[in-house]
Amino acid sequence: MPKRAGSSGRSAGGAAKTPQRRGAATADTGKGRRFVIGAGVARAVRGRPYERGPRDPLYRPLRIYTLDPSAGMTECPVARLKVPYEPLAAGPRGRLFAVDDACGSRRNEPVNLNDVRLAMCEGLAPSPSQIQFHQQMVYAVCSSVYATFRHALGRPVAWGFDERPEYPDQLVIRPHGIKERNAYYDKARGELVFGYFSADAKVEGNNLPHGSIFTCLSHDIVVHELTHALLDGLRSEFARATSGDVLAFHEAFADLVAFFQRFSYQEVVVAALRASRGKLEGAPQLINLASQFAQTIGAGQTLRRALDIGSTEADFARRRNDPDPHMRGSLLVAAVVDAFDRIYRKKIDIYLRLATGGTCVLPAGELNGDLLQALGREICELAGQFLAILIRAIDYCPPVDIQFGEYLRALITADHQLVPDDPWGYREALVGAFRSRGLYPPDVDNLAEDSLLWRPPGRPIGCERLSFSKLHFRGDPANPADAQELHDQACALGALVSDPENLALFGLIEPGTNGADLPSVQSIRSTRRGGPDGQVVFDLVAEITQRRTARSADGQSFDFYGGATIIFGPDGDVRYTVCKRTDHAGREAETRAFLAGAGKKYWTRSGDGWSATRESFRLLHQGRFDRSLT
Repeated sequence: MPKRAGSSGRSAGGAAKTPQRRGAATADTGKGRRFVIGAGVARAVRGRPYERGPRDPLYRPLRIYTLDPSAGMTECPVARLKVPYEPLAAGPRGRLFAVDDACGSRRNEPVNLNDVRLAMCEGLAPSPSQIQFHQQMVYAVCSSVYATFRHALGRPVAWGFDERPEYPDQLVIRPHGIKERNAYYDKARGELVFGYFSADAKVEGNNLPHGSIFTCLSHDIVVHELTHALLDGLRSEFARATSGDVLAFHEAFADLVAFFQRFSYQEVVVAALRASRGKLEGAPQLINLASQFAQTIGAGQTLRRALDIGSTEADFARRRNDPDPHMRGSLLVAAVVDAFDRIYRKKIDIYLRLATGGTCVLPAGELNGDLLQALGREICELAGQFLAILIRAIDYCPPVDIQFGEYLRALITADHQLVPDDPWGYREALVGAFRSRGLYPPDVDNLAEDSLLWRPPGRPIGCERLSFSKLHFRGDPANPADAQELHDQACALGALVSDPENLALFGLIEPGTNGADLPSVQSIRSTRRGGPDGQVVFDLVAEITQRRTARSADGQSFDFYGGATIIFGPDGDVRYTVCKRTDHAGREAETRAFLAGAGKKYWTRSGDGWSATRESFRLLHQGRFDRSLT
């Protein structure tokens, strides 16, 4: 069976006996079909990344801040980032990202990274006073994080926003978009907007009182906001605040990606471990998030911490029900990082025993340089594995109304699918960390691994048109051939799930019942994932949603969604369904209560109904650190 790095065995995606296909379907493209195709289906071919040509360089080296401008030299604040190569226009503007540095009515001069002098110097030198470096910083970090997602998912990520005339397929990045203590992803406009402001009179760290602070120079903030955009592309309905966990999950996931991404800079990690004598909990450079932002607004040395050592059961209970998405989400962050720390301590035990003659008691003074390098390599490799697990798990999340416990099931299923053998106990550590914080998954009898795995539908079902032998690709199996191919796949999927005999298997109800619309195919994506032993696993990941009109506590209408995430194997058979029933009365009651209370901030009322705002991410941060910026 496949194991973590260094072991051998058979592939998790090996051939399986094809079950009898009861309810198998073919595409129905006629006017009488019982489903619709959402705008998200075609996005997979609209926003494709640049594919490197045979004469292109592998990457474009660019320098960035690894933490933020306030970090001291001992913290290795600058790194040379290997950005995947693509041709660029001034801005920079590439295939996926367009830096548009409009600042009010003024537009800053764009950096031209094709300038020979800049190319020879690995771009501009990091400097808070060089506006063009700000543009380089956001482009380089966003490109690098996108590549991380693409590698983990086994396919490109499509954006979740609508096409626009000037930037049809690009996420626009505005490094100086607003004079405000804020940074956010604007779903309606397809933009990342970074704020700038003057620091308080009293500051901490290496900051100047009343100095200029640019959120676009904080590595954590850039990664955090881009992650909101990437998650929106993977699960667009997670932008709809339907319960306390939904936006809290968005915040937690963005913090987790920012936390683990910093471990890609080994020099930073080794410097932090040197100061903490190898312990993660003693390394503020690694577990503190957005330090400069916090130091300049009176929030202390950190905006949020990735670990919650010393917290009590009462603390956990309070945060589980906190209406603030940041506080609620911090519990999920701490659970994952706690599991990561447990495995790290397991993995370095052998080095500590070798370095101390078996006692594991380190002598006083600075750690041996070779030991530090070994610890640094181990934790950086582990962080990369955890980050890939976290990202892959999004494909195993429900399409709507995510709960923290459901994300645990997604983590366990996604990792088990690719790496069934888990000798280091990654999954056990995750289950234990979630359990200790009271983050339990719904609809399970116990916390055994096999109980947490998502299940196939109640009877064998599949679609021959969705087998990999029938799909058409553009070179790589992760790239569908064209928009017509995606449309045909969506039609085949829609015919399968909308068959009256199959509706209940996917959490759907008969259209017209209780105001239910036709099911909508939101996305369908082929993936090609590599396991730790070089095995390749092929899947098809699809989202089906169904809207139903419900009534709020004040008698107004609001949209209530159900549906399923469906994982097909390479032979076209359904491996897993992750359902949220469209007619689930308990979930509807929870949404109704949330809309009447803490969730009202993220909904707008027009006429006789409530609509979810498209500005959730701006509202998440807006006003948290209010002060006059004039």
